[in-house]
Amino acid sequence: MLKDLHVLLIGGDARYLEIIDKLVNEGVKVYLIGYDQLSFNNPNIINSKIDKINFKAIDAIILPVAGTDTAGEVEAIYSDNTVYLSEEMLIQTPEHCIIYTGTTNSFLNTAVKSANRKLIVLFDRDDIAIFNSIPTAEGALNLAIEETDFTIHGANVMVLGFGRVGFTVARLFDSVGANVSVAARRPSAIARIKEMGLTSVKVSEMEQEITDMAICINTIPQQILNEKVISAMDKSALIIDLASKPGGMDFAFAKKKGVKAIHALGMPGKTAPKTAGRIIGEVLLELLKEIEKTPKH
Repeated sequence: MLKDLHVLLIGGDARYLEIIDKLVNEGVKVYLIGYDQLSFNNPNIINSKIDKINFKAIDAIILPVAGTDTAGEVEAIYSDNTVYLSEEMLIQTPEHCIIYTGTTNSFLNTAVKSANRKLIVLFDRDDIAIFNSIPTAEGALNLAIEETDFTIHGANVMVLGFGRVGFTVARLFDSVGANVSVAARRPSAIARIKEMGLTSVKVSEMEQEITDMAICINTIPQQILNEKVISAMDKSALIIDLASKPGGMDFAFAKKKGVKAIHALGMPGKTAPKTAGRIIGEVLLELLKEIEKTPKH
């Protein structure tokens, strides 16, 4: 049990309702910011406002998967108010306080560093990223089915990137009978793509190979789908971009050309929030046990 820990959870989506349950079931006292639209009956859940929090008593801060934006705003879908995290808030926390986030950016890195606190980026962990790739891939498949008028079986599908998400996406679409091509750079990735019986495409040759694709799924967080590549695509093609903001494509040009493009952010939270929340929650509980062992001053 973690009954001596005080954790502040700021913002989040449906995944975080599962995380809240996991924490309080272990005895953690959870302070919530950005949940004013909801009510909770558990005495270990304190639904509050940011200006009412005693940061000096907080052992850990949990941010959403997206962390903050570059101004410190935290996404809070269960609140009508805008929620911000600041460096001044972090400075008020005890020295042992750890900040947990899904992803990070320059604002959050700078704020945590200035406050001399520890930042743990959960989605840098292989275990979370791999488990999380499953609902992400299932969400992409669901979108592909809903947004097209043909079967995925037999369709030409190109997956851009063969990291933890790209691997799972490619395997899932292959399992339902799609003709899957994967664009990658690393020789080891290209070897694995061939070993799986998929078609490997060099990123440098993507423009030539993408002309026959009905669906393109991007997992690379860089603008890989530029004007040249999009111009080579059939206008009836569908692009599903799974990369985090700002995505990996020129959305404005895709719209101009008439190619349907969807920036599918936060798929696990939309398609399988209970499973996705359980994945994050289990890892968080293990990490919080380390705080409990830390001497408090």
